[in-house]
Amino acid sequence: MLIDSYQNRLRHYSLEQLRFSAAQGVWSLCQLYDHLILAALDYMDKVAACATAQEDQPLGKTEAGEALFEQGGFPPIKIKLPDGPENNPSNTESVEALMQRLEQVRHNMSEWEVRLHAINPNCKVLHDGFGWLNAQEWFELAGMHFRHHLRQKDELERYARVKD
Repeated sequence: MLIDSYQNRLRHYSLEQLRFSAAQGVWSLCQLYDHLILAALDYMDKVAACATAQEDQPLGKTEAGEALFEQGGFPPIKIKLPDGPENNPSNTESVEALMQRLEQVRHNMSEWEVRLHAINPNCKVLHDGFGWLNAQEWFELAGMHFRHHLRQKDELERYARVKD
């Protein structure tokens, strides 16, 4: 699981490296990890919402959503999130706290992974940019999101001078 890779790297960070920001507006490794954890937990909440939905949703994905799932991931570009508290991740976490939260994500995803096949694929929850996604798609989105941020993690590690 890709979470293993993130956890293995996290073990190498000092607190200073974890919270280091190279410039105004550039996230620290801590902020990146917090963002990934919050997004994955939110996506698993959407899986749960699909699992408990009572009605089929006939609407589908947006054009961007169709392209994302056809490609199997986000394009290799930086995506600037709109300003706002929900897009301003924490820079105060410790390595231990982030490890614990990643374990929570792993546990949550593992529990849903074995149940996805039983969830009606016509029960969907709206994603603001990608349209109506079913449980399987929300679950896949979590993996795509972790993969998308690998390049950013590598860049932030160089800025923070994290050794291999």
